[in-house]
Amino acid sequence: MLLVQFKTESGERRIGILHEDLVRVVNGYASTLELARAAIAARATLGELADAAAGQEHFRYEELAAAGRILAPLDHPDPAHCQVTGTGLTHLGSADTRDAMHKKIGGEVESLSDSMKMFRLGVEGGKPAPGTPGVQPEWFYKGDGSIVRATGQELDMPDFALDGGEEPEIAGLYLIGDDGQPYRLGFAIGNEFSDHVTERQNYLYLAHSKLRNCGVGPALLVGELPAHVEGVSRIRDKAGQVRWEKAFVSGEQNMSHSIENLEYHHFKYGLFKRPGDVHIHFFGTATLSFADGVRVEAGETFEVESPIFGPALRNRLAIRETQYVKVKTL
Repeated sequence: MLLVQFKTESGERRIGILHEDLVRVVNGYASTLELARAAIAARATLGELADAAAGQEHFRYEELAAAGRILAPLDHPDPAHCQVTGTGLTHLGSADTRDAMHKKIGGEVESLSDSMKMFRLGVEGGKPAPGTPGVQPEWFYKGDGSIVRATGQELDMPDFALDGGEEPEIAGLYLIGDDGQPYRLGFAIGNEFSDHVTERQNYLYLAHSKLRNCGVGPALLVGELPAHVEGVSRIRDKAGQVRWEKAFVSGEQNMSHSIENLEYHHFKYGLFKRPGDVHIHFFGTATLSFADGVRVEAGETFEVESPIFGPALRNRLAIRETQYVKVKTL
């Protein structure tokens, strides 16, 4: 089942079940968050509750998308209560690009970069037995809900950034129950979007490079993630023509960590189990246009698509002007 959040022409929020181009309205709920809270209270699955509440009213997805009325598949009325985070070096093959970015010149031939060491740890201990903690992955913070962009919205690159490049990834979407229990609502396709030039200067700049917008959606895949996921990442020029395209794979079959292990190492921290909060957690990638020497320009469009997630996620790159900040003493 695929769920989509959107706005009507009058501005009302709705949630619906997506099937091909038809979005069938789920009655009684204005958002994914409301539906998830009700599912927890009813001890039902998200899919069961959505299916039971689906009515006859429907909309055409392409019409909603063309009008810019598609929303991110999960959000919170207060963006400060949506935490956006992620993990890296989680996919088989993901270490090669990172190693080339981080490896220091002049080291011993047989020495491993920190990236390769982290990757090896994941390969050796990232898939423990269920219910058992494995090796912890690389982890990063991206921001709160204010950085999330729905399909059709622009990804703002601050003017101090050195680069704005896509990272086609799968994200887990979560709600923390009133008792502090994390609940996974499902998964969505995403563009984690980072500054790879800043990161390449020194891997200790990774934290800076991740404080950027991200694209999520348009649809929430309810249920478990298939072991093998295929998709395509594209860069379209200002005329809409494809100037770079590459297939990517994800899912546990193509990962060095299990989803359970990545979730454990995020939610083991008490501050990420605050009742009522929502979380969007990116699981990593092995495919970047940056690795192929592509520099995306303002006005060009990122496109991330995978059939199991429905329509493609499309976001145009824009540059946001910033001002020098000087702190005042009180």
